[in-house]
Amino acid sequence: MKATARAHPIQGLVKYHGMRDEELRFPYHDSISLCTAPSNTTTTAAFDPDRDEDHYVVDGEVVDGHGADRIRSVVDEVRERAGFDYRVRLESENSFPTNIGLGSSSSGFAAAALACVEAAGLDLSLPEVSTIARRGSSSAARAVTGGFSDLHAGMNDEDCRSERLDAPADFADDVRIVVGEVPAYKETEAAHEEAADSHMFDARLAHVQDQLVEMRDAVREGDFHRVFETAEHDSLSLAATTMTGPAGWVYWQPDTLEIFETVRDLREDDDVPVYFSTDTGATVYVNTTAEHADEVEAAVADCGVDTEVWEVGGPARVVDDESDALF
Repeated sequence: MKATARAHPIQGLVKYHGMRDEELRFPYHDSISLCTAPSNTTTTAAFDPDRDEDHYVVDGEVVDGHGADRIRSVVDEVRERAGFDYRVRLESENSFPTNIGLGSSSSGFAAAALACVEAAGLDLSLPEVSTIARRGSSSAARAVTGGFSDLHAGMNDEDCRSERLDAPADFADDVRIVVGEVPAYKETEAAHEEAADSHMFDARLAHVQDQLVEMRDAVREGDFHRVFETAEHDSLSLAATTMTGPAGWVYWQPDTLEIFETVRDLREDDDVPVYFSTDTGATVYVNTTAEHADEVEAAVADCGVDTEVWEVGGPARVVDDESDALF
């Protein structure tokens, strides 16, 4: 009862903020993202009736405390659906820097959910798997279905699941994401917990509905400018909400702001199709096209940060090659 799965992290395009139910991770509103490749998380899970306790390892470190509780919420749901209570050994590795705003929890819980589902012998669709991954992180639901995906809000698993948005293949293939890595630690969960306490939160709930409508239509039309201009505006809206909560979260760093200005200069002075986006972190996603990726990467690197160039990634998948298993 062993399986390995791989998933790509997400870049939030219209991001969720705050949860109606913290245990089941039902968000207040829908959210849309794209997966980024080749960045990925690989997870191997094995259920063993002779094992006495669960064992979780991420990037070579044993996970305990709250981190283990989050993984267990995914594993327990799989055990319940499978009708057994076997303990699990689960090991995970990330191919990219974690905890700097690059969505490692999304790919981590997506890969964990799919690996556990496969190891348990469950026959589930990816949207069904997304409801299990959501218990670890709401963003993980969208990492399960991949590409451009939409997580619907709801108060049950029938409603609150992710579905893939239809995007023209030539549009998705042309997107490039230049990552400007700004390695500042961030605490996403705490920001979600206090989201509703911001005086800007109600305004965001009202405004985000227009953002969602705009984004869905722009993705289906393959309209690069509308998709990523909307994502840029949504990033600013999200930051306004986090910064006006009780803790006054400010994730951005001087390098973050320098990248913002570089992007705007490229767009306004050089007519380059480029837009910035951030999730809850200081690292910046700089969205452009294949034609301009080298030029944009050079400009972002001139800000003194490490860079990567990524593409739109697909859904979580089972890895059949035994050589990719982590144990």
